[in-house]
Amino acid sequence: MSETKKTNIILFSGDYDKAMAAYIIANGAAAYDHEVTIFHTFWGLNALRKDEPIQLKKNFLEKMFGRMMPRGVNKMGISKMNFAGFGPKMIKDVMKKHNVMPLPDLIDMAQEQDVNLVACTMTMDLLGLQKEELMDDIQYAGVAAYLADAEDGAVNLFI
Repeated sequence: MSETKKTNIILFSGDYDKAMAAYIIANGAAAYDHEVTIFHTFWGLNALRKDEPIQLKKNFLEKMFGRMMPRGVNKMGISKMNFAGFGPKMIKDVMKKHNVMPLPDLIDMAQEQDVNLVACTMTMDLLGLQKEELMDDIQYAGVAAYLADAEDGAVNLFI
C-alpha cells in the first residue's frame, strides 16, 4: 500500500504567468494522484478574486487596496514585458494559438481535481479582502494550517 503524496504550493505572486505555472504544476500533481494544496497569500490572492465588484463596508485603506489590485485572473499582469497591459493580451493570444489552457480554465480544472485552494486569512485581513470578494468553494486558513500541510509534503514550492 503506497502512501499519498502531497504537493503544497505557496502562490505569493499576483502575476498571470506565475499563477499559471502554479496551476499547471498543481493540475499535473493532482493527475499523478498527489493531494495538492495551493496556499494563496499576498498578491497571489488576486487569482481567487471574483471579476465583478462586490459592495462591502470597508475603511479607506481597504478600499484603496481593492482598487489597486486586479479583480480576477484576467486582469492580472505578467511578470516580464507587461507593456502597460499589452503584454498579457499578447501572451494570451500566443497561448490560444498553441492551444494552451488559459488560467481561468486551469483553476476550474484544479477545482474539478479536488485541489485545495486556500486563501490566507492573515493576508485577507491586511489587504481588507472579504470572503464575499473571493471565489466560491475555497478554503480559508492561516500559516499554521499551511505548515501542517507542508510538513508532510513530498513537494513544496514557493511561486
